[in-house]
Amino acid sequence: MAKQKVAMLTAGGLAPCLSSAVGGLIQRYSDVAPDLDIIAYRSGYQGVLLADRIEITPGMRERAHLLHRYGGSPIGNSRVKLTNAADCVKRGLVKEGENPLRVAAERLASDGVTILHTIGGDDTNTTAADLAAYLGANGYDLTVVGLPKTVDNDVVPIRQSLGAWTAAEVGAHFFDNVGNEQTAAPRTLVIHEVMGRSCGWLTAATARAYIQKTSANEYVEGFMMNAAMKSIDGLYLPEMAFDMEAEADRLKAIMEKTGQVTLFVSEGAGLDAIVAEREAAGETIKRDAFGHVKIDTINVGNWFQKQFATLLGAERSMVQKSGYFARSAPANGEDLRLIQGMVDLAVESALNKVSGVTGHDEGQGCKLRTIEFPRIKGGKPFDLSSPWFAEVMDHIGQKYAQS
Repeated sequence: MAKQKVAMLTAGGLAPCLSSAVGGLIQRYSDVAPDLDIIAYRSGYQGVLLADRIEITPGMRERAHLLHRYGGSPIGNSRVKLTNAADCVKRGLVKEGENPLRVAAERLASDGVTILHTIGGDDTNTTAADLAAYLGANGYDLTVVGLPKTVDNDVVPIRQSLGAWTAAEVGAHFFDNVGNEQTAAPRTLVIHEVMGRSCGWLTAATARAYIQKTSANEYVEGFMMNAAMKSIDGLYLPEMAFDMEAEADRLKAIMEKTGQVTLFVSEGAGLDAIVAEREAAGETIKRDAFGHVKIDTINVGNWFQKQFATLLGAERSMVQKSGYFARSAPANGEDLRLIQGMVDLAVESALNKVSGVTGHDEGQGCKLRTIEFPRIKGGKPFDLSSPWFAEVMDHIGQKYAQS
């Protein structure tokens, strides 16, 4: 029987779990199957296509625990869709006429890989499913076990994706400092734009973490540094509908009373309307290899700034984005525990030749299991009926409707 060989890759955007997940997988295999060779493909599927790999040496195994201290990915990321041949050709990853799935499959076979771990979001793991299906149809036995990574926490049917808890906590820390800009000038509007293309979970969770962080503050009566200055006055998510005129009236009253307004905005809030508006005006909207709008070219926070600054009579307005700061952090204690559980199951499943994505399955009582690839998809909406979200909105004093 041929010896098994493990490969891993990280793909998509960063999240505060990638380094720890890589370190955890190396540690777990070193504990339960120390004789297995391990490699990592550099920069996700790009490394598979270009035969760019890292051999995990004994020295790297011994020091793998240090990876839990860091953010980012120790093996690099990229966004590559193996079923988008034109994009792969354009980027020089395959030659004209080549099928990227076949190139990747042949590379894995040539490298002797029998287990592949993909650490990423829905795009990464559905691409892994495409690859596994192609290999299976062509007589090559590969077990693929993914780990769900995304700060958006929007992977169906997984209750909690890796890195999202950390991103919320770090985003709250970011804004605790940035919010002090309210004291820099009278009548200031500060907008905190938080990541979240189609799901508002991270924005809502960041707001909750910020409220928890600042609720115990003590202030000196009479100064501008007070509870009002540290409050959130409005929160806007992709799943929420709101009346612009009514919100402007509500927020203008706050501006008149306190001299400042603070808004938390998901980068996907109102995105469809903004894109439609721009396309109607003849603008070409840039999209990635997966067909997603390149959200950093839209600047939803700037749109909210333009809408509200004039309506509120703001003398100074600014948009601050916590996304890159938050997603690049090392995993916190909550995520480290979640990562360990998913890593242990991923290794067990791989050694037992069970493919899928590890996670707490909302379709099966939130049991931690290896979920079948066909059930994995992105875009899970945030549940606005969550009791903790109702508490957040009550704290803000804002009414909302589901979009």
